[in-house]
Amino acid sequence: MPDLPTTALDQLTWVCVAYAAVVTVAALVVTLRRIPRPPLLDSTVWVLELLMAVRAVAGLGTMLKGDRPAEMSAHIGYLVASVCVLPIAMQSIADDRGRWSSGVVTVAALAVTVVAVRLQMTLA
Repeated sequence: MPDLPTTALDQLTWVCVAYAAVVTVAALVVTLRRIPRPPLLDSTVWVLELLMAVRAVAGLGTMLKGDRPAEMSAHIGYLVASVCVLPIAMQSIADDRGRWSSGVVTVAALAVTVVAVRLQMTLA
């Protein structure tokens, strides 16, 4: 049987990964359909950002409690990246609702998905 998430932080991380994957697929569909970026996609990105911020705060809390990851600098880098990527991407396309702005969202959401997986891997 595969290893299942055992802590609340593990479960939160996998919820973030799953939601980031959903946002990535939704943004990819909008990009491939070549339609202007819908406001609902923006909302899903900000919900993902909120989830990642909660995950980052929880990760910092566990580190302050004494649970240190094996690679501290990489883990902190992933924590910072997890909350910085989406706002930077959304700011860069703030005035552009065109069809390719959804491509930027796709790439940013995919990057957050990868960062969330790497966060989980640095805890092991």
